[in-house]
Formats: sequence, structure tokens, C-alpha cells
Amino acid sequence: MEIKRREFIKTAAVVGSGIMLSSYLPGCKSAAISKDVRNNFGLQLYTLRDVLPNDPKGVLTQVASFGYKEVESFEGSKGMFWGMSNKEFKKLMDDLGMKIVSSHCDINKDFDRKAAEAAEIGMNYLICPYLGPQKKADDFKKFAETFNQRGETCKKNGIRFAYHNHDYGFVPVDGQLPQDILMQNTDKSLVDFEMDIYWVVTAGQDPIEWIDKYPGRFKLCHIKDRKKGAAANDRDASVDLGTGSIDFKKILNEGGKKGMNFYIVEQEAYVNTTPLAAAKADADYLKNFHI
Repeated sequence: MEIKRREFIKTAAVVGSGIMLSSYLPGCKSAAISKDVRNNFGLQLYTLRDVLPNDPKGVLTQVASFGYKEVESFEGSKGMFWGMSNKEFKKLMDDLGMKIVSSHCDINKDFDRKAAEAAEIGMNYLICPYLGPQKKADDFKKFAETFNQRGETCKKNGIRFAYHNHDYGFVPVDGQLPQDILMQNTDKSLVDFEMDIYWVVTAGQDPIEWIDKYPGRFKLCHIKDRKKGAAANDRDASVDLGTGSIDFKKILNEGGKKGMNFYIVEQEAYVNTTPLAAAKADADYLKNFHI
């Protein structure tokens, strides 16, 4: 989520520690991960941002027909539950044989209410989707403090808090990588991380090295492929799963061994396709996924 998401983020509230947010998430053994991914993958609804607002129920019905068992929402113009109450949204999910496991949201607005509503319908996570590049390492340390506070709120409600990375997290600030700062200054008992594999690769980093460096911290991931031969500075190179350059078999195998539990599809760019067609192609890829 980058080009259009940044436009959302520019209009989001800047509060307290200066966090800018968009308005819009069971550990398995290596031998079992293939089955887990094939049968329990989810979809980040930002993939369908251009079609979802007009007909949430109709679009989600199509998503279920593709084979998705889980969804991760985002806080769009109609809220995390797309014009429905939390209970109405859960009923829709139940009727479709799916579950909303997480949502990206503005963590500085009505967070107590959001955490309570998420917990009430059995969600697992609320997630901070974006911070943006910062000039000082101390800025990220302040964000980490905020994450710990939000993690406390989630814990009181029986759910978890997580942060979703972008590529700016792997650009040194004051000689340190922001992703390291966030992971080293947050309480493991309160804050998890959602690895956006695409953005790690786009930043020139190895996802497996990060999984191994912080075992048990990356509980969720975004499965998003990157166009083969894309230039290093091409940040808008998202393509259908299986047609790009990322070796998901190795990455997800390692993730599964190190505590990764939720596998969530996201696609941001569409070349000669549509959002729904891309979502279906991605589901077809994962339904036949083998380690």
C-alpha cells in the first residue's frame, strides 16, 4: 500500500508523538505450514479499495467465493466495518464462511472504542499501517512508546497490537534502521509485527534474515509479489502472486517455523487486470501453494 495510501496518510491526523496514519490483520511446524497457508489465507481489503466502498457486501461475497477464509480490513471512508456495525460485519463474515482477523486503523483516534469493538467480535489484531520517514531516531523511539501504550489497551481487551512495515523502515536514520528501533524498543508481550514481504524486498533486504533476527515477533505477513526485473527504485511493482520474483516458499517456511500465524494477500497495482480478478488469481495461487 504505497502510492494511493500515502495520499490517504497525508490527510490523516497528526497527533501527540507526530504519528501520521492512514484512515483506512497458531504457530505451525514446517511440515504443516503448506496446509495452513492453503486453507487459511486472508485478503487485505485495501486490494479492493477501488470497488469495495460501492458494494461492500457484494464484493465480500465474491471474495469468499475465491476461497479466502480470512480478511484484514482497513479504515476507509466507511470505517473498519464498511458502513456496518461490528456485529453486522461479523454476521456477514459468518454467513460467508470467513473471519475478520485484523484491521489497519488510525491508532490515535478513538482507539479504546476500536479495541473494544474488535474484541467483541473475536478479532485478533489492530494494526498501525504507516508512520512515514522521520528525521531522527528518537522519533521512532517515541513511536515505540506509543505502540507499547496501544498494546496495553489491546491486551486489556484480549486482542493484540501490531505494526506493518514499509520500505522506509530499512533506511538508516542516525545510523540505525527504524525497523530495528521499533522492534528493540517495544515490549514483546504487547507488540507484534506484520511483515510486508514486498516492502522488505523492495528495500533491498532479505525477509528471512529479519525473521531469524527477531524470531516470534513477526506474527502476520503480507504476501505481495514484486515484478520480475523491476528496477531497484521501482516502488509500484506489485503483481499477481506467482508471476513475480519473490520466493514465498522459502520465506513462509521460515516464518512458519518462527511464529508467523497469519498469511494475508495484498496487491496494489493492476496491469491488464482488475482488483477482483487479481484477488482471484492470488487466491488460486495460494490454494495450490506447496512448500
